[in-house]
Formats: sequence, C-alpha cells, structure tokens
Amino acid sequence: MAINGLPSISNATGAAAGTGSAAGAKSPQETGFAEALGELIRTVDGATGEANVAINRMLDGTGDVHEAMIAMQRAEQMLELTVQVRNKLVQAYQEVMRMSV
Repeated sequence: MAINGLPSISNATGAAAGTGSAAGAKSPQETGFAEALGELIRTVDGATGEANVAINRMLDGTGDVHEAMIAMQRAEQMLELTVQVRNKLVQAYQEVMRMSV
C-alpha cells in the first residue's frame, strides 16, 4: 500500500493545469489561486471519501484496520492544512480591511 503525502498548492495547480499541450492548457504559473484552492478542497474531499471507504471495508471484514487508520489520519491532516490556509486567508483579509486609504 502506497502512502501519499499531502498535496501542496503547487501540486494542486499542476494537477489542475494538466500536462498536455492541448490548446488552452495553462502552465502551473498561469493557474489562478482560486483554482488551486478548489483543487485542494477537492483533494480533501476525496481523502475523506477514501477514509470512509476504508472504514466500511474494515467493518465488513474485507479491509485492514491499519489501512483505515492511515486513511483517517491522512484525511485529518489534509483537513487541518485546509483550515490553516483558510485561517491565513481570513487573517490577510482582516489586515487589508484595517488599512487606511
């Protein structure tokens, strides 16, 4: 069983952009911040789904307890990362709102 790390925002932008040379394909530098965050959220959602599947397999007796625990930990870490990114965005927004023009 392979253990995958948490996706970075640069990985999320690369995944969103694709690697093909089709017309209209964006390079990782051209993808927007919103697209990167959207990909990060989709990745977190996928990890949560994988954790649920692993838990259901464990309960059925077809899966392993270790796989379920690893999937749960991966989903938890991804969620914590996403919450920290959100906290930093809120903090930056509040700081910009405090600036006088």
